[in-house]
Amino acid sequence: MPDSCVAWGCKNRRTAQTKSRGITFHKFPKLKALRKQWEIALRWEGFSASDSSVLCSEHFREQDLDKTGQTVRIREGAKPSVFNFPAHIQRPVSARTTKTSRRAEESLPVDCSPQVKRPAPETRPPPNLDHSYALPADPTGLKARLSEALARVESLERDMRNVRKREQRAKTIVLSLLDDLSGKNVINEELEHKLNFYSGKMKIQ
Repeated sequence: MPDSCVAWGCKNRRTAQTKSRGITFHKFPKLKALRKQWEIALRWEGFSASDSSVLCSEHFREQDLDKTGQTVRIREGAKPSVFNFPAHIQRPVSARTTKTSRRAEESLPVDCSPQVKRPAPETRPPPNLDHSYALPADPTGLKARLSEALARVESLERDMRNVRKREQRAKTIVLSLLDDLSGKNVINEELEHKLNFYSGKMKIQ
């Protein structure tokens, strides 16, 4: 089936007719942070884009589109911002007057705008819960993830204790070797002083 735009109320599909109108279709970014911002901009409750999800060019400003090549591309970092949402999910837009405030708004990963529940059309892919920011609907799955994380932490702590023990044993061997060499007068005073400095031992008995 032709690709369909996943935006709210958009009926555009990848056909010869939309192509003749200059409408192009674009997949969601692979960069997780930007991909999440695209998903939030749609305001579909619980929506997670799949690899086949697309947005049409009508949801981007003209300056967001790079038409210099043979293929129309979305400029780096651009986000969809042109939608025709119903009144109950519109949000007031506050004017940003400084570069810092605008930059902060663009970098925010969350959006408190109202969202709508997305209908379940036959061609829509199910939400993808494999992303690190998505929580499983089943508490059992969340508990399993937590248990795995705790087990991983415990394993790393155990490895760290073993490494410290090996380090301590190595230091003991080195210091014992230095004592032995010093007792047999194998090393001179200058070398002994340097070895004491690096080994952390103040004086070889």
